Amino acid sequence: MKRFRVIHRTTYDFSDIAELGAHTLRLRPREGHDQRIESSTLTIAPAAELKWYRDGESNSVAIARFTESTCQLTIDCNSVVQKFDISPQDFLVDDYAVNYPFSYATEDRLTLSPYTQCGSNTDCSILKKWFAKVWSPVQSIQTFELLLLLNQHIYTTLNYVKRDEEGVQSSLTTLNNNKGSCRDLANLFIDIARSLGFAARFVSGYVYTEDVDDLSGTTHAWAEVLIPGAGWKGFDPTHGCLVGAYHIAVSVSRLPELVPSVSGIFWGLSDSSLKVDVWVTEIS
Repeated sequence: MKRFRVIHRTTYDFSDIAELGAHTLRLRPREGHDQRIESSTLTIAPAAELKWYRDGESNSVAIARFTESTCQLTIDCNSVVQKFDISPQDFLVDDYAVNYPFSYATEDRLTLSPYTQCGSNTDCSILKKWFAKVWSPVQSIQTFELLLLLNQHIYTTLNYVKRDEEGVQSSLTTLNNNKGSCRDLANLFIDIARSLGFAARFVSGYVYTEDVDDLSGTTHAWAEVLIPGAGWKGFDPTHGCLVGAYHIAVSVSRLPELVPSVSGIFWGLSDSSLKVDVWVTEIS
């Protein structure tokens, strides 16, 4: 087991007094057999009334409602997380899915349908042509090997850039620019995986990267693919690795834009600036 402390601080500074509308917070890490929360606190200034619920993806979501106007909004989440997935390659694949291509079991297809559909603006033929540089459908390959190959191809071919603009750029934009943020690279992985018939989803969270300074201080994103017998397995094309003990998941979704860490509105004549700080430290 490994233990990590995650501090996620979001600060909005307003140039004048602002009235705050309700804010939606996705900051509490997910829980399961591979990841458990030892403690988690949420501190907000000005004070807010919190209502918690689980959304359709079983993400923990808090709605914050304010009664005070303010010149600054600070949202601080401090969590200690236990990670148990020390060996992410230690799993078994159902016999029928060991080799690619395969079809998901009939009883799973309806559940997985939202995760298999490419976006309406996604040209799958271009994505497949790009991936065909390293693999052709005429080549026999194991399912897991194919996904590893896709993960490595994105990692070695495209450049990671820290991009502060909101949203996720299209996969075609990522390919044309030959670069993208972690969420852009994860989105590209998902689109190509879906074009190949896989069920894939977007994951927002954090990663412990002690030796990679240019990736510290930010949230992180990666992809998960449903592999029969193994379940949802994470692939991180930003680092070219499997998702394991150093990745801390917060939210999952069929679409990247559905799981921002913090979203909300304010009223007033003021301008605003946003600063997000993230610290992930390993606890001995």
